Amino acid sequence: MNQHTFNTLEFKEIKEIIAQYALTKEGKRKIECLTPSTNKRQIDAWLDEISEAAVILTKSSSVPVHGLEGMEQLLGNMNKGVALRAEQLTKLYDFLDCCGKMRRFMKDKAYYAPRVSAYVNVIDEIPELASEIIRCIRNGRVDDYASKELLKIRKQITIHEERLKEKTIQLIRSNKYKSFLQENVVSQRNGRYVIPIKKEYRNKIKGTVLDTSASGSTLFIEPEEIAIYQDQLTWFFSDEEIEVQKVLNYLTGLVEEKEQQILMAVETMVHYDFLFAKAKYCRSINASRVGINETDEIELIHARHPILGEKAVPLSFVLGKEQQALVITGPNTGGKTVTIKTVGLLTLMVQCGLHIPAAEESNLCIFDRILVDIGDGQSITENLSTFSSRIVNIIEILKETNNRTLVLLDELGSGTDPGEGMGLATAILETLYEKGATILATTHYSEIKEFAEEHPGFLNGSMEFDVNTLSPTYRLIIGRGGDSQAFAIALKLGIHPKIIERAHAITYKEEKQYTIVETNTWKLKDLEKQVIVNKFKDRKKTAKTEVQVPLFQIGDNVKISPTNEFGIVYTGPDPLGNYLVQIKGEKVSINHKRIQLYIAAKELYPEDYDFDIIFQTKENRKKSKLLSKGHDETITIEYKK
Repeated sequence: MNQHTFNTLEFKEIKEIIAQYALTKEGKRKIECLTPSTNKRQIDAWLDEISEAAVILTKSSSVPVHGLEGMEQLLGNMNKGVALRAEQLTKLYDFLDCCGKMRRFMKDKAYYAPRVSAYVNVIDEIPELASEIIRCIRNGRVDDYASKELLKIRKQITIHEERLKEKTIQLIRSNKYKSFLQENVVSQRNGRYVIPIKKEYRNKIKGTVLDTSASGSTLFIEPEEIAIYQDQLTWFFSDEEIEVQKVLNYLTGLVEEKEQQILMAVETMVHYDFLFAKAKYCRSINASRVGINETDEIELIHARHPILGEKAVPLSFVLGKEQQALVITGPNTGGKTVTIKTVGLLTLMVQCGLHIPAAEESNLCIFDRILVDIGDGQSITENLSTFSSRIVNIIEILKETNNRTLVLLDELGSGTDPGEGMGLATAILETLYEKGATILATTHYSEIKEFAEEHPGFLNGSMEFDVNTLSPTYRLIIGRGGDSQAFAIALKLGIHPKIIERAHAITYKEEKQYTIVETNTWKLKDLEKQVIVNKFKDRKKTAKTEVQVPLFQIGDNVKISPTNEFGIVYTGPDPLGNYLVQIKGEKVSINHKRIQLYIAAKELYPEDYDFDIIFQTKENRKKSKLLSKGHDETITIEYKK
């Protein structure tokens, strides 16, 4: 499968919708990487998974898939000599708790979802790790009781802080500092207690200035009387940090011992999120588990395009061993392109293990490749027209196609001369069929419709059109090509039947009668105005002016436009006015409109001149001379044109 196929069939949009049902970033990322498989056993297993997950969702819509936030970063930091932070360990505990909930959730699902419920057995219970984390980590920090030493240090910190605060309050209340204070408050700067002193009394206080007010009139000073207490408190904080790191290192070691179990649990929970997101999407589009095969059979029953949903008209058709190509005709906006896109997209979805919006009796073939040529492929950057770009794409399709390929072609051969386009389209269809591909093609060419009727292995189909309402019904009719709707529409809109009959005769080289059901006299008279011949009834048809083809003689030296090359006339003209002219030793067919006499042959050569000297090889002239003397079966002359 190539990216062009995914983009054209809008498979990316399907994945984006599925991702909306995923609860975790990891699950959404896995959905983005969803790719089709060509292994029948694997696809069957995927489809069975979705079936079981869908049953689980009908019993309980709330699946405990959460707690994965931060786990990717946590696993990435393991075994790097760095201790896990308290908040990371808290997230790990939440994840382990979620795993426990998933085990309990799946416990009673084994009867009707044996495969899906069995995945939970891969998740090991790690109660000792969970209990240690919850014992040591509380409220996002290492708890006081994580170790005896930490409890002792934090008690000392509490006592020392109280003493320090009390000592500072005593200072501001003392007469020694009372007159120097800006205000009677105790504050902290960089974790150290300070008192607000008026700027002019800076030299009256022994201590360190740690901060200044915005106006500069107040200095926040740490008096030397409390500095020693501050230093002791800082030492306690350092001891606390060391002990906290010991606890975190201890817990990190426990986590790293269980790395493989945690990694397996994460992968399993991500898979559950991925699986249930797919199941939720399949339920949202009323999808079914359809059959799959490797025998080139496509059987779709009441299938709908998943993006169009209930708005889509159900599609039903069968392609089997006898017919491997379906040619669909019909009017523009009749649903031909949507039909082949639906088949391609549903095939992709099934090979990705997704249920599809179709009846359970449907059956789809597994293809190695799905190759598409749909839509306007015009390339501005490469200066290619629509036709050229599509031909470049079809060349790649022809290269890659084999008997395990589904080929979808929309309006094959369009964008060029109708006659040549039809011939090219027919030849491409024949080649793809001979290479063993399964083909769905849409076309406007009636000749291709006739080709499909006569060619073994091809099946005709058409998009139904309601002539009464002048609108398509978007229903695919199998077994016959679409009728020409242009004449029927024109008749319905009020073109006179005689004009339609003449158009039919010109187009199909046969007579057919068209009638209208109209009883209103005035409307009938108005209709007749289209064909009434009045003052121009005696007008004679202008005779077609015959184009006079100038006569050139053999040996005439002529000039060719627009290349301005010179050549010698060999033969001509043919019925189309073309001459065979020898240019630089090569004989080229050139229309008379591009030829201009330069020097006439009679001015260059005598009357009895042998022009074989110019136009034939020396070897052929020798053979001709020998044959003029008598018949010889061993001599063969090949004339190059």
